[in-house]
Amino acid sequence: MQPLLILMLLALLTLANGAPVIAKKMFGGTLSQPLDGGARFIDGRPLFGASKTIRGVLVSIAATAIGAPVIGLEASTGAIVGAMAMLGDLFSSFVKRRLNLSPGSRATGLDQIPESLFPLLACRISLGLSLVDIIIGVAAFFVGAVLLSRVLYRLGLRDLPY
Repeated sequence: MQPLLILMLLALLTLANGAPVIAKKMFGGTLSQPLDGGARFIDGRPLFGASKTIRGVLVSIAATAIGAPVIGLEASTGAIVGAMAMLGDLFSSFVKRRLNLSPGSRATGLDQIPESLFPLLACRISLGLSLVDIIIGVAAFFVGAVLLSRVLYRLGLRDLPY
């Protein structure tokens, strides 16, 4: 097990998932176009939904690429973490739309696991992560995301407390 590396990756995952929330408050409508362009899937529901924006994906990838060297990782690793966290978030949104859940609705597990699992799997080989490292990382992110979400809500950075 690599506790320091897991902590570093948790910091990047937090940055990847928090940067779009902060960017929404800072930049308002700038680049707030839906990533799916309003497209609908064959079931007639939105592909991802209006809350998944170009700005969110770009800010997440940029923030993690910039943040990674600060904590001793390569910028490319940060970009991968950000991109894969956003892919996990898009996957979750896609599944939630198929389940007829509205954007922003709570789906415990589905809201946290892909956002951490996808990046950790993507970095598995380059960072030498074991299965135990990945399981611990996903579990720690899950618990942290649930707790941090409430703090961000109280600070006015999130619209909902989950």
